[in-house]
Amino acid sequence: MADPIATGVDKAELAKKYAEERAKRIRTDGVKQYKEIEVGSELEVDPFTEVAPRDPISKDVEVAIVGAGWSGQLSAVRLRQEGIDDIAIIDKAADFGGTWYWNRYPGIACDCDSYVYLPLLEETGYMPTVKYAPGSEILDHARAVGRMYDLYKNAIFQTYVTDVTWDRKLSRWIVTTNRGDAIRARFVITGTGGVLHRPKLPGIPGIEKFEGHSFHSSRWDYEYTGGDSFGNLDKLADKRVAVIGTGPTSLQAFPHIAESAKEAYLVQRTPTIVGVRDNGPTDPAWYSAQQPGWQQARMDNFEAQMAGIPVEEKIVTDDWTRVWGIPPLKIPADGSAPDLAAYMAELEENDIVQMERIRARVDELIDDPELAERLKPWYATHCKRPGFHDSYLQSFNKPNVHLIDTEGKGVDKITAKGLVVDGKEYEVDLIIYATGFESAVSPGRSGGFEITGVDGLTLAKAWEQRVRTVHGIQAAGFPNMFHIGALRQAAVSVNLLYVYDEQAKHVAKHIKQLVEDGVVKLDVTETAVQEWCDTMDSKNGLVFNAEQVALCTPGYFNNEGDFDTAGTFEHGRPIWADAYGGGAFEYTQVLAAWRESKEYESRAIIERAGA
Repeated sequence: MADPIATGVDKAELAKKYAEERAKRIRTDGVKQYKEIEVGSELEVDPFTEVAPRDPISKDVEVAIVGAGWSGQLSAVRLRQEGIDDIAIIDKAADFGGTWYWNRYPGIACDCDSYVYLPLLEETGYMPTVKYAPGSEILDHARAVGRMYDLYKNAIFQTYVTDVTWDRKLSRWIVTTNRGDAIRARFVITGTGGVLHRPKLPGIPGIEKFEGHSFHSSRWDYEYTGGDSFGNLDKLADKRVAVIGTGPTSLQAFPHIAESAKEAYLVQRTPTIVGVRDNGPTDPAWYSAQQPGWQQARMDNFEAQMAGIPVEEKIVTDDWTRVWGIPPLKIPADGSAPDLAAYMAELEENDIVQMERIRARVDELIDDPELAERLKPWYATHCKRPGFHDSYLQSFNKPNVHLIDTEGKGVDKITAKGLVVDGKEYEVDLIIYATGFESAVSPGRSGGFEITGVDGLTLAKAWEQRVRTVHGIQAAGFPNMFHIGALRQAAVSVNLLYVYDEQAKHVAKHIKQLVEDGVVKLDVTETAVQEWCDTMDSKNGLVFNAEQVALCTPGYFNNEGDFDTAGTFEHGRPIWADAYGGGAFEYTQVLAAWRESKEYESRAIIERAGA
């Protein structure tokens, strides 16, 4: 039976509304509208820990891991489980945690439930305190994993990698750093962050002229705001605060600013999807009753629902599975071909139902009808990563809270006293840039260093037009190097760590395999790379199609509205253009086949010890 919400909607009028809202945000500069923050600059350095002096390190290791976030840390854990202990983990932070180390803004928490997001729960025996764990708890869990697997002895913290270069004579990678280190590694794993690592600022004219205080949300200044990641920002009681951005950071931080600041301004280009979070404490009795293997089963169940794969039981039920979950394709019992046209119509109707419910929730929670209209998202469910919160919308009912809706245009300029929108100046004491990160860039760009492979070929040059890899993990001309968590030419999941961990398991098993086989150098061939690129292209339509993308408002999913997939990789190809369309389960099977059938032996140039 058709849903009454969907059947009561004029689809032509809805499409027109979507197009009108999208048109407000279209601009010619795409991702170039943002201003990069230089690695090591004042805006990017660690505000939490002083750099401890130490002597330069010079040593040989079997595996160097660049990055101590979850992708790097999971790589180290999986290597250790495979019996490979000779590793070095290098990171500019002072501890494990990655994005959870840097992002400590008030209200920060995971948006996938803790029981599918936090890795290694069964192995560590840890029970998350709530369904959506706060950032401080996730950071503590990362530290606990580091202690459990004895990773601290392998860690080189507070260190920026400056260069990673292949040494042909040694058949090793030379990793150099800003501390004068020289780490010579047989294998290198980059885990420098695919989405939430390198912060960016909006390229607003006059940004440097502001005489008040400002910072990027990923470098939160509690000395100025007071409080901690749970809120209580008491030093803002006499301050006028502007937050620029309406993504997941604002969604979580703004309610705390609204609670504490004298005046709170939210600068909006595009309203965000705000579903129900419904957070609550973990029931110890329920948790202790889980059977061995429960976490993998739960993660698989969530992934299946998000991918439209039938499940016997919906173990995970939340607004992710409701808003973004895909109804399974119905296969006729008589073995005949499924009705794809009917299925696409079902997907369209489901999308309308979910977005109408999201917009209806705004009306339910916002007192002022005119304000409610400005907070409604007019685009399809999959155009942007949705948010889930139980107090964000309600914040706008407070008398000290003001929505500055820029009608998609953004801020005109920043002055010494504040910001100007549509010719009106808003004087503020603090500007918080909740403007996100460079998304799905190359590992070297994300980490702020150059990667130079065989014959002086840089990864930036090799990927100038598009990512060219096998499985999103290995690239021709860069032997013994593996990329984890880069989100390009690999499966994607809203639960990012699901894919990261599968990649980490694969790479750890593969490196063990190569070591046992006496392989000192493995370089995938250009033929193998082209085969994977062809596979990616053939499956691309399963992820997004041009018609869907054209209806989306600009964002990092579609390269800020620049749909030209022939552009350069760093500034021209949308993320959807490099997403593996077969899904995470199929992708994992592909990785296993590569190892277990030793398919790589016919797809790579291999040198063995003594050869």
